[in-house]
Amino acid sequence: MKTINLLKMITCALLLSSEVGAQTIYDAAKFSGKDLNGTARFVGMGGAMGALGGDISTISTNPAGIGIYRSNDLMTTFGFNYTSSESNYKGSIMNSDKYRGSFDNIGFVYSSKIGNQTALRYVNFGFNYHKAKSFNRDFAMSGNLNNLSQTDQMAVLSRGLNQNDMNLDYLGVNSANAGWLSILGWNGCLIHPSPTTTNQYIGFPANDPSGSYSSRERGGIDAYDFNLSFNISNRVYLGFTLGAYDVNYTKNTYYEESFSSSTNPDYFLENTDYAYSLENFMKTTGTGVDFKAGIIIRPVEESPLRIGAAIHTPTFYKLTMNNSAILTSNADVNDDGYIIKYKKDGYNSYSYDTYKEIGGDAITDYQVTTPWKYNLSLGYTIGSNVALGAEYEYQDYSTAKLSYGDGTRMSEENGMMKDFLKGVSTLRLGAEIKLVPEFAIRAGYNHTGGAFANNAYKSLPLNSVRTDTDYSNEKSINNYTLGLGYRAGSFYADIAYQYSAYKEDFYPFDNLDLTKTSVNNDKQQVLLTLGFRF
Repeated sequence: MKTINLLKMITCALLLSSEVGAQTIYDAAKFSGKDLNGTARFVGMGGAMGALGGDISTISTNPAGIGIYRSNDLMTTFGFNYTSSESNYKGSIMNSDKYRGSFDNIGFVYSSKIGNQTALRYVNFGFNYHKAKSFNRDFAMSGNLNNLSQTDQMAVLSRGLNQNDMNLDYLGVNSANAGWLSILGWNGCLIHPSPTTTNQYIGFPANDPSGSYSSRERGGIDAYDFNLSFNISNRVYLGFTLGAYDVNYTKNTYYEESFSSSTNPDYFLENTDYAYSLENFMKTTGTGVDFKAGIIIRPVEESPLRIGAAIHTPTFYKLTMNNSAILTSNADVNDDGYIIKYKKDGYNSYSYDTYKEIGGDAITDYQVTTPWKYNLSLGYTIGSNVALGAEYEYQDYSTAKLSYGDGTRMSEENGMMKDFLKGVSTLRLGAEIKLVPEFAIRAGYNHTGGAFANNAYKSLPLNSVRTDTDYSNEKSINNYTLGLGYRAGSFYADIAYQYSAYKEDFYPFDNLDLTKTSVNNDKQQVLLTLGFRF
């Protein structure tokens, strides 16, 4: 079997990665959203604490919530997570599961009392680390493709290229006009010249392809929040949070197609089954920063009702993506014992004899600007035993922006975001009831709408260094939470359980006639927070 290893093609990377936008709308959406995560109390109440405040996790939703504190606080949170994905492609069902521990939060609040006579009663400082988003997931699907093939997409991306553009030589490739997917398809003998049109190509001309896909995603987004907040007359609370983010994300995929035997004399030398596999290795790292401002007001002094509002600037990410790929194919165009022969006039067979490998992969610098975020919340307490919270948040994902490493906007990709991404609303509801002063029970619900239009798809530029053709259009997310709390003097311990579920439509490659893979994703999480208030 012939192997084409883009890990070894450094010249191609140097020619392409500095000039071509390798990013898509799916990259922008991936880094725009955040998980429901933080302290066990916050999660147990569904995150609906923007107006109630008094919990370190509100530092990243409504910064004014830190202004509610009247004592110092130190806490940390650990978690255990179980994720599962069930794919259904035309009745072919596959399940993937993953267990993983996590370190979800550590933070502190320093509360400084100014006095009882001045309008400014408290000035508080806070810091919190928390896991803003987890990418940990395994996934798989397989099934018959109904005579559709990833090689058809390879052929489409090769339109207008001549064969020399896609030939490997001792430096890597002859031209920066060709994308890596075209180069792989051509040299793997998976695409062939059109018999009727110059510089046009067709996919692998076999029958009844079957596809199999698997992926392994790891990493996440770590958030570091720095807060300054104020208590004015115990009725108005102001807060400001500077957020710093650390991104570390890896995704490895494996896609394989097999083709049934054929006796087509125009293409095949003998009756043989054919197969190829494409492995992709991607890693994204980088940093981001944003700013949040919030307010909580008690409009009636005698009433426990609180109204909160917050605004979050876009998060400005500077990211670096490393990607590489390996294609393995058992097809070849030579006559010396290999399987496939293309007999149309004008075809020049490619020889692997001159192929020499040298090391390297593609390194692409780019920027993501996430949407603005707007937050409104209500909080109500009944004595010291009951707390109720409700919260609404909105982000317009279509306003996210992708830019090259030098800051120049990616016009085509940003245009697609306006067409295929939409506004996302999040609703949070939560309640806490103290059965006795030491023990509390909590429950919450959290719903986040889907960001993708039903007809969204991944568009790869013609000369892109990307070779991962797969994409998923995620639907709305529903989170259901329960929690328990214990207080004993300065010490407290909280535990929460979260069940999350969402659906998505998965496609291993882009083809309008390809049947979607319906995917059910579930996540179960248990969080334990230990802390001291003093």
